[in-house]
Amino acid sequence: MKALLASGLAAVVALAVCGVPARAQPAPAPYLDPRLPIADRVRDLLARMSLDDKLGQMTQPERKYVTTDDVTRYRIGAVLSSGGSAPSPNTPQSWADMVDGYQRAALAAPLRVPILYGVDAVHGHNTLQHATIFPHNIGLGASRDPELVRRIGAATAEELAGTGVNWDFAPCVCVARDDRWGRTYESFGEAPELPAMMTTLVDGLQGGPARVLATAKHFVADGGTAGGEDRGDALITEAELRAVHLPPFREAVRRGVGSVMVSYSSWNGLKMHQNRYLITDVLKGELGFGGFVVSDYNGIDRLDDTPGFTEDDVVAAVNAGIDMAMVSTEWRKFIDHLRDAVNGGRVPMSRIDDANRRILTKKFELGLFEHPMANRSYMTTVGSAAHRALARQAVAKSQVVLKNQNSTLPLDDDDKVFVAGRSANDIGMQSGGWTITWQGKPGPITKGTTILDGIRQVAQTPDNITYEKDGAGVDGSYDAAIAVVGEKPYAEYHGDRPDGLRLDPEDLKTIDRLRAAEIPVIVVLVSGRPLDVAAQLPGWDALVAAWLPGTEGAGVADVLYGETAPTGRLPVTWMRDNGQEPINKGDGKKPLFPFDYGLNY
Repeated sequence: MKALLASGLAAVVALAVCGVPARAQPAPAPYLDPRLPIADRVRDLLARMSLDDKLGQMTQPERKYVTTDDVTRYRIGAVLSSGGSAPSPNTPQSWADMVDGYQRAALAAPLRVPILYGVDAVHGHNTLQHATIFPHNIGLGASRDPELVRRIGAATAEELAGTGVNWDFAPCVCVARDDRWGRTYESFGEAPELPAMMTTLVDGLQGGPARVLATAKHFVADGGTAGGEDRGDALITEAELRAVHLPPFREAVRRGVGSVMVSYSSWNGLKMHQNRYLITDVLKGELGFGGFVVSDYNGIDRLDDTPGFTEDDVVAAVNAGIDMAMVSTEWRKFIDHLRDAVNGGRVPMSRIDDANRRILTKKFELGLFEHPMANRSYMTTVGSAAHRALARQAVAKSQVVLKNQNSTLPLDDDDKVFVAGRSANDIGMQSGGWTITWQGKPGPITKGTTILDGIRQVAQTPDNITYEKDGAGVDGSYDAAIAVVGEKPYAEYHGDRPDGLRLDPEDLKTIDRLRAAEIPVIVVLVSGRPLDVAAQLPGWDALVAAWLPGTEGAGVADVLYGETAPTGRLPVTWMRDNGQEPINKGDGKKPLFPFDYGLNY
């Protein structure tokens, strides 16, 4: 090293002697120096940014509507895959190549600011084919196990990091107060302490070796709308909002969540996307949130009841405190409107700088300036045996035994069992919405173990297991019958059920066929919420709430056969009939099963 330094110095001296000016290599800009404090790096970078640079950072298009050239030219700050939006083929390699392509485009701009790439990985990397699909949040709420949820967050972060995705629109920390709401399964439960407890998912996503940005959503009171209407209006007092819906966000902020997504819904007539009091005064001020606020998908379009958005809408949202706009197709229009608003004095430059400071701080904290590309060493974790084992454990811990007459459960390994029901042998049905596609769908949509396969595996005597979807062929020779029934997949407002939560007639017919054989009947409900079963319950020997377990159906079988003791407890109150909705603990209504209920063996 001394020799190299000496020869370099000699060369400089020789050039100077010969009359050639000696030029040292320019030092990198301070914001590119990882040894400096992040606040200093952000300050230096902000000082170098033009208005166009800053507007680009506040913009997030959908991948189908933005090219790599666009990312470079417009200084785009983030790109997303909406529900079901995936490269073809839908493989880890294709995802990593796609995201790295956008990342290289961002780095080709003069200031080399990396992008955030976001997805709704709400129960695993659920848009990626053959990823591990964990139980939806309502099941995890039944587990009452924050450490398990943290581990799920860390596993999800690994599968995301291996494909280049560095931003997860999770966890949903909503408090579901009406089971007719189509997002009920996205909630950990109806009492604020449950979603608050499960913000450990933030620790798992952001705090492990593979780190991705977490998002607390949807701010705020989206689970408290009148009639359980998705994107509806929460007609509640501020005292109720603060007591029921704000605590999980307070806890997520305490854990350092990097971003918060605003809800489509309203509070007493005012859209959340323009509620300056709640976003700026309460979230950023009172709660001390230091990350950035992102709109929901095309959320600014929804400030009025007409399609599209105007400059007035952009001004209202940005001045309310939204730092980044998720604008899938009309992102150029958003940039133009915001530029005009800034130049016209309608949005102060201080607001633009504040938004950029928040966004850039998170990019520096994630280490994106030093390591912007996919960490392909994590690609082997996608759908790995270790992650599937974790998911199976989560499924088992989420099962809630609600009825067990005459100790029908657990089953014995050598019992002759008849299995029926449209959810028994269907990965798509047991995984629910937000699985491969936005709404999800029945069928073998991804790799996994169906509940039927799990029963055959755990029983250890597969020849003793007979399956017929509609229950045809069952007779009195069987020791027991299992009906695996419930809801078809859905997501958000498509899943609203204002007319009630009854079982499908096809499911009821299947159960009746099993009952006619005069053998014990075990009903396993695969659903995103409680269903109206009180009238049928007397004819069932056992009832298990399996929720939406994801790809590892063997976890259901583990509890049915007693390989794992049932410890799950209801995260929501189970109504006696549809007319009781909304029903929640402490409201004086007599439920079929109360909040926190669950049997053991």
